[in-house]
Amino acid sequence: MSLSPDTTALLVVDMQNGFLDPAGSMARIGMPHAHLLPAIAGCERLIDGARDARVPVIFTRYVYLPDYSDGGLLPTELVPQMREVGALVRGTWDAEIIPALAPRVGEVVIDKARPSSFYGTQLEPVLTSQGIRQLVIAGVTTNICVETTARDAGQRDYRVHVPADACAEYDQARHDHALNTIGFTFGWVTSVESVLTHWS
Repeated sequence: MSLSPDTTALLVVDMQNGFLDPAGSMARIGMPHAHLLPAIAGCERLIDGARDARVPVIFTRYVYLPDYSDGGLLPTELVPQMREVGALVRGTWDAEIIPALAPRVGEVVIDKARPSSFYGTQLEPVLTSQGIRQLVIAGVTTNICVETTARDAGQRDYRVHVPADACAEYDQARHDHALNTIGFTFGWVTSVESVLTHWS
């Protein structure tokens, strides 16, 4: 595994109040938010290591317009409870990245309304402008937004590295299955320690 700081970016996926805080929208609709909390410590270490190594840190937020006109099937038909509690509305506390991982001035934040960080966003032009060809992808949830982003990145020939201990899922079996899928076809499953070793 090669992770040159010159061609690598850290992508921190959807580490938002709505997913991780006990007062967030996912907890309010009955999702076991506590299962996602283990991703925080890993993401903190990766962010600190990336900043020390001058690796670009890019954050994503899963956000919707207030009327959910950009939401598609997920908040309107598949999980309508999201709309009922006002989940992840742009500009609200629920949609913001948790304070422990707050972006610094100048760090890129990509807003998206679908699981993939590439779909309908400016992520790829941002990566291209910085000569990025390798991505370390961390965050939540492993089986949905992390895996979907890893798939899209792998299909664009980015070298994808997913630290298993910096991701989390509501269900352990889905977490494990997602990592198996990523490691089989779309990239490499690694650890926070391994990534930091390469950056140091």
